[in-house]
Amino acid sequence: MPLKIQEPDINHDNNLNSDIVIGIDLGTTNSLVGIVENNEVKLFKDQNNSDIIPSIVNFDHKGNFINVGPKISDCSISSIKRLMGKSYQDLDPDKLEFEISNKNNLCIKIANKFYRPEEISAFILRHLKDIAQQNLKQNITKCVITVPAYFDEAAKQAIKHSAEIAGLETLRLVNEPSAAAMAFGLDKNAHGKYLVYDLGGGTFDISVIKMNQGIFHILGVLGDNEFGGDDIDQIIINNFENITRNIAKKTKEDLSNHDFTIINNKKFYQKDFNILIDKEIDKTISLAIDLLDDLNISKKDIDGIIMVGGSTRIKLIKEKLSKIFDVAKIFDNIDPDRVVAKGACWQAHNLSNPSDNLLLDVIPLSLGIEMMGGIVDKIIHRNTTTPCAYAKEFTTYANNQTGMKFHIVQGEREMASDCRSITHFEIKNITPMPAGMAKILVTFQVDADGLLTISALDKKTQQKKEVIAKPTYNLDDNKVKEMLIESLKNSKEDINKRIITQLIINGKKDISIVKNDLQQNPKIITNKEKQEIIKIITKLEALFSQNPTKENIEQLIKKFHEKTQNLVLNKVNKVLSAEISGKKIDDICS
Repeated sequence: MPLKIQEPDINHDNNLNSDIVIGIDLGTTNSLVGIVENNEVKLFKDQNNSDIIPSIVNFDHKGNFINVGPKISDCSISSIKRLMGKSYQDLDPDKLEFEISNKNNLCIKIANKFYRPEEISAFILRHLKDIAQQNLKQNITKCVITVPAYFDEAAKQAIKHSAEIAGLETLRLVNEPSAAAMAFGLDKNAHGKYLVYDLGGGTFDISVIKMNQGIFHILGVLGDNEFGGDDIDQIIINNFENITRNIAKKTKEDLSNHDFTIINNKKFYQKDFNILIDKEIDKTISLAIDLLDDLNISKKDIDGIIMVGGSTRIKLIKEKLSKIFDVAKIFDNIDPDRVVAKGACWQAHNLSNPSDNLLLDVIPLSLGIEMMGGIVDKIIHRNTTTPCAYAKEFTTYANNQTGMKFHIVQGEREMASDCRSITHFEIKNITPMPAGMAKILVTFQVDADGLLTISALDKKTQQKKEVIAKPTYNLDDNKVKEMLIESLKNSKEDINKRIITQLIINGKKDISIVKNDLQQNPKIITNKEKQEIIKIITKLEALFSQNPTKENIEQLIKKFHEKTQNLVLNKVNKVLSAEISGKKIDDICS
């Protein structure tokens, strides 16, 4: 059941228009901050006269904060964005350049001080805030921040917490592909479907956006959270001796504009560079094709490709995209390092100066509830546009049940054990009633930032329980793709398992009712009929404890219903007799 929803924080703050809202691109490698001034984006520069700020936090050996900027210390932390919303168990310490401690609460240890990823990120956001305040000569408290398309609820909540630590109120988290589309002005007059190819420093995202009269509708997203421009640099490092990351990066940049460059006193040609990275680029394009297939969209339906991220300057990428998609327009006339930041600034401008533009993102994986037997009841399906809210009514399974536990999961499989656990919560003090009589309304609401709120309302007592979903681990892009592939591979088996589970649940419920009837009304049928029912119940219960086939269960359930038919008929007749006993025929017919 869809519910009416509205955008949070927009047009509800009377002081919103009086405050400047800054746009922030919190990047894995670099970050930027700015505003829209006189209808043009103005990105602020730091003390080094650069508007591109390295997302590196420097500490001394005692764990004291030094600054944000180029690496100047052995105790520096970079790429902290990759850790947002993750738990200790999801991190591979061998891949990290800093020490991890305290398994119950992910911390980063520098000397004797401990920092959570949100706190590290807050140093960067506070630095960006300071840059904006220095340029504007006034206090700043509100912002818009861009996030990768596949950031899940935990990661988004962590970003908002980081901003709060930095003294900033986040009015909106904007998916980076959406921000890029705004930067190119596609919110003004574009119509059709556009592919956003975003190859940043640490991540790759591919998105399909539908544009129509100022409405951004993200049809779907896919990506790889472990591949970016930094990984291309690493490929160069792995193929040459004694070169630094800076040299590798410069080599990549030089070959984006020239046929060759000099490395280790030798010429390194663009064609050889293309051979080195060819397979990796093909993987990104394969993800784009997979997304279109998933959305049932033809390559011919794509009206243009938007290029985002510094590494999209690599000529091989544009050549492959042009050849495969045969589009009339590739949008690359805005500096790909700055395009997301400019989109963030425009969104910040729109929030402080309300416009008709509407930005619609989507749920990457379905959200649902684990039911009896481990079956998943999907409440919000994947690629549903956000913000959104859906509700469904649930009831009790047992007589006089006074509580209900809810397990929220994310994924496309039919059984909860094959999906990703999001959170658990419980509603208590339900009025004791016969099974099936209680009415509990469960609502899933996803706001414009993609944060999930689940509420359960007892319609009789009006008792309400509400939680904001904070998953204990981040959802990796590769994991999303893996989950989608697994759901397709196992779809037939999953559906069969769901059907069998549902048959067992219904069978157990029927058995419970029959057992209760026999106990309450021992003389309602003959002893012979009773023994036959008990015999088939024993067979059914034994079958349920094994690994039965659908056909075996259905066959035995059919016999069970045949054997209990007289019991049910006698029960109905007894109830009707009690109802009409002592009444006049006119009363019965009226």
